[in-house]
Amino acid sequence: MTIAVTKWLVNRNEVPSDTDGLVSVMQEYGIKYMEVGYGHSFKKWLKSENPEPYNSLGNGSAMRVAAAGLIGHCLKECQMVARLTAEVSHNHPEGIKGAEAVASAIRMAKSHYSKETIKTYLESKYGYDLAKTVDEIRRDYEFDPTCPGSVPEAIICFLESNDVESAIRNAVSLGGDADTQACIAGAIAGAYFGNIPKSFMVKMTELVLADFIEVCDNFVQMNNTKLRNK
Repeated sequence: MTIAVTKWLVNRNEVPSDTDGLVSVMQEYGIKYMEVGYGHSFKKWLKSENPEPYNSLGNGSAMRVAAAGLIGHCLKECQMVARLTAEVSHNHPEGIKGAEAVASAIRMAKSHYSKETIKTYLESKYGYDLAKTVDEIRRDYEFDPTCPGSVPEAIICFLESNDVESAIRNAVSLGGDADTQACIAGAIAGAYFGNIPKSFMVKMTELVLADFIEVCDNFVQMNNTKLRNK
């Protein structure tokens, strides 16, 4: 779904103000790659002829939102795009909040805000408690696939990181919904540090589908073109 959202933005070639085309590209990728761990309700949504939002507060909205944090001219625009990507399925206030918070963190990280500034902003705007440490969370953390039960924890994993790898390792070490937490923490860390280990990139080209890499390359090219023309 991260790739689906990214491809939608490439297809629009602009900062979208509506969800036109988003559901169709999500269904395209979802049906093509159905057995990758989607929840039961989201699978039904993907297979529906007329999919409607189902008031989900699941963390899928936050997991797929990375590209929204890298588009637009300001924080407000990326939050608006994040909301659009969430509300087609995860229209519960917490589902939307999770997507917006992660996109905001990515945008602020990419814009070279300090970790403390990012932390303070997210606590103030979204009401997340980001005071705990990874060690404190890890002691009694359990699987929680909701935004309120995993997004703050993933953000903390980034806040305690020294590089992209340590952010991902922090997230995995918590257990719980580890792939989602690592996706969120890694996306923010990637934007913040901008230095993805070469070994990661080499392994990615071996494991990630060429179609996915092409979508990401097109997204980067689109953003770079817009920056040059600005």
